[in-house]
Amino acid sequence: MADEILNRVTSSGLVSLDLEEILPKFAVEVIDLKAQLWQELMLKEKDFRAWLKETDWAVYQDKHVSIICSADALIPTWAYMLVASALAPFAQTVSTDSTTELRKMLTLAFVNKMSVDEYTGARVVVKGCSDESIPLEAYTALVQKLQPIAKSVLFGEPCSTVPIYKQPRK
Repeated sequence: MADEILNRVTSSGLVSLDLEEILPKFAVEVIDLKAQLWQELMLKEKDFRAWLKETDWAVYQDKHVSIICSADALIPTWAYMLVASALAPFAQTVSTDSTTELRKMLTLAFVNKMSVDEYTGARVVVKGCSDESIPLEAYTALVQKLQPIAKSVLFGEPCSTVPIYKQPRK
């Protein structure tokens, strides 16, 4: 069968790693302290503590929470600490970073913890196109994990890759 079409990508031995497929979807809840400000200028400790007592913190059970203030006001450090303390029994993660920064931190933590044992000795293609925005830090952390164990690391699609690393010949 001289006219048989061969799929060279499948027979190449490349192993594809798609971060978009394996990354959890990190939904971030935001608590904006702006609503607790007096005239959008400052916090009144007594009112703030009353709000803390009245709030049902259980709605943040197992969630990733970002505490921010969207108003141009000086928020004392203790205010963030009080909210974090109220969230502690419920939230999975509490941060004062923006939602983008918090997602970046969670993604990086996931990549740092993920097992890459299955890629030992493999020619790994880290998929480059994704519908979700994946932080660059995730890719740099991934190549650092793969480089000591993989035969080679490439970026892109199996049909069109950019070489990143190739194990030296011994």
